[in-house]
Parts: sequence; C-alpha cells; structure tokens
Amino acid sequence: MARRPVTTYSITDDLTGEEIPEDEATNITFSYGGNSYEIDLSNKNAKKLDDFLAPYIDAARKVRSGSTATRSKSPANRDLSGRDLNAVREWASKNGYAVAPRGRVAKNVLDAYDAAN
Repeated sequence: MARRPVTTYSITDDLTGEEIPEDEATNITFSYGGNSYEIDLSNKNAKKLDDFLAPYIDAARKVRSGSTATRSKSPANRDLSGRDLNAVREWASKNGYAVAPRGRVAKNVLDAYDAAN
C-alpha cells in the first residue's frame, strides 16, 4: 500500500483566534490610513464589522478601482510644475479667461499666467 501525504488547512478568526469552518468564514480586504489590510473573520464577526462601519461607509466617497488610499505630499491645488491652480483660476477670471472651478486648466491659460507672472 502506497502512502501519500495529506495536507489539511484550518481557518482561524483573526479577531478571536477561534477555528471556524470554511463555510462560516469571510475574508475581508480593506484600506485605512494609507495601508491595506486583510482579515479572516467568522460570519458573525464580519457582520459586526459591517454594522460598525456602515455609517462611515454611507458618509464616504468611493474611490475608483486601482487607486490607492495614500495622498501625495503636495497640496491638492497645485499642478506638476508647482503652480497654485487656485491663483491661476483667480488670475484667469480677472483677465477674461473662462476656467472651471475644478479640474484641468487649459495650457493657453497656464502659458498666459506664466507670461504675466
């Protein structure tokens, strides 16, 4: 009779340390504070987490897939060359250029701003 090794795995609730059956286990991946986490929980503890986070999730904005939770160190209203886009928009409005309150600023507006400043 031939022998063959048998490998068994068990799932442990990461919160309580208790072993849980596979059909009663939930794997949750989440991000917080710029870090990503993964935790295995029993369905009961996963429900507790869902209930706890529900008001925060309801108040939050969704982030597109592939984005990270980290933010750059530069202020949000600066372009890659370091221009303060709020100042550019203010200057452009005073000088007859149509600019949106958010988003990209047209290259011709940036060039005119650079030339004037």
